[in-house]
Amino acid sequence: MNIGIIGTGRMGAAIASRLIGLGHSVTVWNRTAAKTRPLAEAGATVATSPAELASRSETILSILTDAAALGAAFEGRGGALTGDIGGKLFIEMSTVRPETERRLAEKVRARAAALIECPVGGTVGPAKEGKLFGFVGGDVADVARARPVLEQMCRRVEHVGPVGAGAAMKLAINLPLLVFWQSFGEALSLCKPLGLDAQRLMDIFADTSGAPNMLKLRGAAMAAQFSGQSVAATFNVDSIRKDLRTMLAEANTLGVQLPVTERALECFNRAARSGLGAADGTSLPVYWVERGGKTAAKTTAKAKKAAPRKPANKAARRKKPLRRR
Repeated sequence: MNIGIIGTGRMGAAIASRLIGLGHSVTVWNRTAAKTRPLAEAGATVATSPAELASRSETILSILTDAAALGAAFEGRGGALTGDIGGKLFIEMSTVRPETERRLAEKVRARAAALIECPVGGTVGPAKEGKLFGFVGGDVADVARARPVLEQMCRRVEHVGPVGAGAAMKLAINLPLLVFWQSFGEALSLCKPLGLDAQRLMDIFADTSGAPNMLKLRGAAMAAQFSGQSVAATFNVDSIRKDLRTMLAEANTLGVQLPVTERALECFNRAARSGLGAADGTSLPVYWVERGGKTAAKTTAKAKKAAPRKPANKAARRKKPLRRR
């Protein structure tokens, strides 16, 4: 099958590698052309624009950073919608708000093409192995048409409703996981005085009912960071912040409150200001234990202890005689 992939960041590149390995003819495009070079070496064709990519492909996948990137790739100069796309099938995989997917689907239908959405659960490793979890929104016939490709990317495909439903489900699925990183950092702060080995702590927590599957998969990476090692980012702090902002925006539209999510975003923003924006999400609990979770009182006390003492004012040292009445 001729498949095009718009967006070859970490996830897009991993999906492209998977499909190339399965024998598909894959065409790729990315705003930063350098990110397509490893895929070209693996056998992919590099398009000069999304419009060229769409013209070469029967099925077009897109997995981009946010709604702005999606709009530019589809409607900007040389965008996918600027060419002849009649009869094409688009599978949109970005993590964006439901309304973004619905508006894009309408524009695709107006050009006599079809669009379904399939944002996915999972990171680079599962993407390369075809073990993602797909949350699909779209018309039944279009989803059936896309299913052969979806099943080569995903271990499980759930059609949850019309276009927009997949985006809503992905935001809901991500919320407890992203908030978990903050809550886990707070939990580790409570047991830090015990002096237990980080890997042992990961193993203990992973065997409890409060641990998500992600802890079993990424606990070793977190333990490595506690010992000063660096790990490759699979889902970085800035991406987490973007998803949390998207969740809050959607909640505002629905008229619901997400107070835990709001507070988690504040903590993650603080981590980003400390220079962790490009770091892997597993760095968040490490940051909280070592720096982010220190109380203001302790920080002030340490600062006062470290500050040089000022010489006493001579006038202040003079004792005035007490006056008797």
